[in-house]
Order: sequence, then C-alpha cells, then structure tokens
Amino acid sequence: MKAALVESFDEPPHYRAIPEPQAAAGQEIADVIAVGVHPATRGIAAGKHYASATRLPFLAGVDAVVRRPDGDLAFVMAPATGTLAQRIVINPADAIPLPADADPAVIAATMNPALSSWVALRARVPFTAGQSVLVIGATGNAGSMAVKVARHLGAGRVIAAGRNRARLTELLSEGADEVVALTPDGDATAAAYAKAAAEVDVVLDYVWGPPTELAMQAVLGARTEHTRPLDWVQIGGGGGPEITLRGFALISNAIRVLGSGFANVSPDFYRTDFPGLAAAITSGAMAVRPRPMPLVDIEKAWANEDAPGERTVIIL
Repeated sequence: MKAALVESFDEPPHYRAIPEPQAAAGQEIADVIAVGVHPATRGIAAGKHYASATRLPFLAGVDAVVRRPDGDLAFVMAPATGTLAQRIVINPADAIPLPADADPAVIAATMNPALSSWVALRARVPFTAGQSVLVIGATGNAGSMAVKVARHLGAGRVIAAGRNRARLTELLSEGADEVVALTPDGDATAAAYAKAAAEVDVVLDYVWGPPTELAMQAVLGARTEHTRPLDWVQIGGGGGPEITLRGFALISNAIRVLGSGFANVSPDFYRTDFPGLAAAITSGAMAVRPRPMPLVDIEKAWANEDAPGERTVIIL
C-alpha cells in the first residue's frame, strides 16, 4: 500500500510503498480517508516535537478520519504510530465515532485545531457557562478556533488577542466580543489588556514567552477582584519556551497557571467527550476550511502555507 514515510528529519515525508499492516488481537484495520497536515504533524516529522520518534523511518501523521470495517466513520489520534497510509491498525476503543453525515475533510481539518481549547475548557479548568475567556494568539488557526469553542461552550464574554489586525476584525463576527491588538508598543498593548481583560476568568494562551509576561502583568495589575480565580492555561509556545513569573503575582492573586495537552488528560476523556466536539463541527458551529490534496502530492502539500482559517488535508 502507499504511505507518507519520514526518512529524514531534514526532508518532507516521501510517497512510498510499504507493507500492509497486520492487526493483533483486539485491533482492527481501518481505511484512512483524510489526514490533516497540522503544525504538530510537521513538527513530529521534523524531529522538533516531544512526540517525535527517535528512529527512522516512520509513518507521518498524528490523526485521521477512517472508515472502520463495519462501514462507520471514526476519528483516531495516533501520534506514536502515524496515520498517513492507505490503511492503519487502530484500537477500536480509541476510535471516536463520527456522525454519518460528517464531511471527512472538514473533520480532519478542524478536530486538531479545536481540540486544544476544547480539552482546556472541558477537562483542565472548572469552566462554567457565563464565564469570560481571553484567547492570546487568537489569529492563528487553533486560537481562532478557541474563540468559537469558548462561545459554543457558553462563554459569557470572549476577548481575542493577536497580531493580525484583519483577522482580529473578522473574529468579531465569529464569536469575539472584544479584541486586543498585540503591537510592538508594549505600553499600548498592556493598556489594551488592562482595559479589555482585567476581570477575565480563563486565559487560553497559545503564545507564552515574553508576550505572556507582558499580558500577565497587565491583567493582574488591573484586576480589582484579586480573590477571583483566574485560570491561565498554557497551550502553545510560539512566543518562547518559558516565562519569568514573580512570586508576588502568585501570592497576591488567585491565579492558577497550568498546561493543557495530550499528556495530562485521561484517554477516557477523549473517548467520552470528543463525540460532542465532532457533532459540533458537523453541525457547522465551528470549522476550518480544508485544502484537499492527494497522498501522491505529499511533498508539495508539506510546503503549503495555510491561509488563516484553512488547513491542508491529505485525501486518500
């Protein structure tokens, strides 16, 4: 069968023929229909992700929409074994059932960007409907989806912060109540945070690094209810791998800083909760526009730069 094989961390995956998979007891062979080319997909293939394999070659892909032997559609996550092949071995218990009318390309494009904020708000913090959410890095695909996810889950107010001013304007019609433009002027950016997000309940942070230090100082400095809980969730690290946080900020505010990712959520959560996310995507409540490409063009697909709201999807 055909597959996308990572043979070097310095090259894109290559279109190759590999042996058919063999299912062990309790497993099954599923036909792969669509696979999203996500930032994590590229990062793993480049050896720059914590889930990257240490031995070459390996199969590219972190998730997929598949058709199971009984004909049902399912979504699977398999960063350790890869998904970019015509057929893969799956554990039936890990297959997230999809609605019969789900568009495989839309699911493949959307589930990964949406799941980070969905997991954060559903599993990592005690978020309740009516609370306010600040999304830092809201103009990227995952951040933009976080705005929609927060609104879908009942946020009373959503503030979107990002650098792309045109995309920020669009987000006002996609669920954001207010926006914060992140500019090179640190004082202006801090003032904007203080005005818009001083009393926020949850921060979904896709940036981290020095930009987060500025945002955290501005929000905490403007907060009037210092005993009001604030959950600051680190999801991405585009602004840098670490921050400096003064101890005074922790002892003078009811702030909880935590991370959200695959490693800190039980597999049972994915099995029981992700059908709800799949249903929301299928209903049109949130979606990333797929840019379909065939498996044979995997190297060309790897070089694509997705536009805002778009994701390259390999169709098998």
